[in-house]
Amino acid sequence: MTIRKLLVGATAALMLGIAPLASTAAELIVYHGWSTKSEVNALNTLRAALEAKGHSWKDLAIPHNSGVNVSIVNLVTGGEPPNAFVNSDPGVFRDLAGMGLERDLTDYYKEIGAYDGFFPIIRDLSTVDGKMVKVPLFMHIDGMVYWNKSVAEKAGVDPASWTSVDQMIGDFQKVKDAGFAPAAVGSQAFQVGYLFHAMLAAIGGPDIYNRMYAPEPDPTVFDTPEFRKAVEVVRTFSNEAGPDAENRPWNETTNTVIAGQALFHIMGDWMKGEWLAAGKVPGVDFGCVVIPGSKAVSVTSDAMGVLGGQAEDVDKAELDLVAAFVDPVVSAKANQQKGSTSPRADAPTEYQDACNKAAMDALNVPNGQVPNPFNVIDADWNNAIWNVMFNYWSDKSQTVDDVIAALKDERDAIFG
Repeated sequence: MTIRKLLVGATAALMLGIAPLASTAAELIVYHGWSTKSEVNALNTLRAALEAKGHSWKDLAIPHNSGVNVSIVNLVTGGEPPNAFVNSDPGVFRDLAGMGLERDLTDYYKEIGAYDGFFPIIRDLSTVDGKMVKVPLFMHIDGMVYWNKSVAEKAGVDPASWTSVDQMIGDFQKVKDAGFAPAAVGSQAFQVGYLFHAMLAAIGGPDIYNRMYAPEPDPTVFDTPEFRKAVEVVRTFSNEAGPDAENRPWNETTNTVIAGQALFHIMGDWMKGEWLAAGKVPGVDFGCVVIPGSKAVSVTSDAMGVLGGQAEDVDKAELDLVAAFVDPVVSAKANQQKGSTSPRADAPTEYQDACNKAAMDALNVPNGQVPNPFNVIDADWNNAIWNVMFNYWSDKSQTVDDVIAALKDERDAIFG
């Protein structure tokens, strides 16, 4: 039976007021690393949507904070491959294509009316070599400002009024004078790397960002005033890192803001899961905006892949999974639990809070979004950027010129 015939049958069932269940139930193995409370709540929403179609979900879970990394390709060649797997690395999808296990979902998304419903940046992030092979689940903005409203009131500052990074930094002393840390920071290469690429997007906009985070970076970008400014801002934030920030994970850093020790934290909007888990209410206990004056925001798409080349019943069940997970209502509910924003621009607004609305405003700015580096650049280049920026963060004697020289050396070594 073709996909079109399946859809015609489903439509007929809906017209009769009957929920269309799969004609042949299948057990699908789902590989993921979700383990936090917000992640598990979102997972349960997706699981329920799959089970409503008559299929069952078999967990293959390795928590992402365990330090264990299992290759999807090794799982496939090992004899018990997952049917769906959380992964956004385009290299993984190219490897599967080379094994004859690619699953091109482009036409299917058009069949079920999802293609035009996705944000344009999501279509881009879901595409590898011209084919939409990913199932977008959760959309995050990498550099959001989440602040404690009580601290802001006591310090006499209003982050919602900031219109530039300079204005934000200009309030640091006032916050310190009130007895609080202005910016919560964690001294880890990952957090510094995210702060830097979020700042480069905000300060430099798409042109500067895409010259830096490219399959082959443009070396002239290092000498632009926007690049230098982004590096200088990272130094300003590194000056707020006391001994307690050493190797502090992002969620613990966020919790210093929740606890009222610091005014704000710049990190991905997955921070919201920590605030919600603490019983805090968006727009009441905490506020959220993109980096002030942002020319662009960097977007992460947490996505799944589904395995091609499967038996007919499993093949149909995998398509049911895709349709369930990208359904606008299911997507909105799952993203509400995760702390993220639905990848569908047409998701119902009733499941959006004040932070979602701030994200949606940024996502609707024409040419105002850029992809997370993991989706577009060589892993060696990304690691090199992280290492150079973290060395600069940790060594206060280093200058912007030192960063530029180090990155030029790394670029030449990697790309020739």
